[in-house]
Amino acid sequence: MQSPLICRVTALDLALQRRPWPFADQRRAEIDTHFAEQQRLNPNLWNGRVLLGRDPVFAGERLSASYFETDFASFLAWRDWGFPDKEVFNGFGMGALLSSDGAFVCGVMGERTANAGRIYFPSGTPDLDDIRGETVDIAGSVMRELEEETGLKPSDCRGDADWHCIYTGVALAMMRILRVDMPADALRTKIESNLARQENPELVGIHLVRSRADLTAAMPRFVTAFIETQLSE
Repeated sequence: MQSPLICRVTALDLALQRRPWPFADQRRAEIDTHFAEQQRLNPNLWNGRVLLGRDPVFAGERLSASYFETDFASFLAWRDWGFPDKEVFNGFGMGALLSSDGAFVCGVMGERTANAGRIYFPSGTPDLDDIRGETVDIAGSVMRELEEETGLKPSDCRGDADWHCIYTGVALAMMRILRVDMPADALRTKIESNLARQENPELVGIHLVRSRADLTAAMPRFVTAFIETQLSE
């Protein structure tokens, strides 16, 4: 995985294209076998439809890329097998929750998810619910994931105008800072209260980042890279 490239943009131009994925077609039997094993280990996994990206271009203050539809089983195999198709990336939005006293608020993923134990901001690989006409709505995806994972509503925060894009070759995290008018400890308590009311919460805890000392190995590199740039400003 390449060192993260970090770009700040104000516009996302993400076009949906109807195209096959040779990796998924050519390795279908292996993919199905792999998913059956992963589902045996975690029965909560579901083979829904997801959107993956290709051909990212950063030009001025705009990110352009194309997306195509595939199944979660193919995405999972691609991820677990070391990203054999290097022309494809997982391009997703993240809501970087920031409290009024300057702490970033991350979630700890639960055992029922495909990323158990990992720590990062509310996010998710885009799916069919994020399609608007012939485009992919990452801003809408961020707010949907925020509410699903934390119970917070769009009215609870205000998003910055720009996006911090962290590109590692196989992943492209499009992060928007979501500012909440509440101190970190109170915000953590509010989210934990929301989680307690959820029947099957995706998160099992909240992790606050006030300084570099709070960064952990459970955080993906694109998350720590983003937070490090913010803490240095």
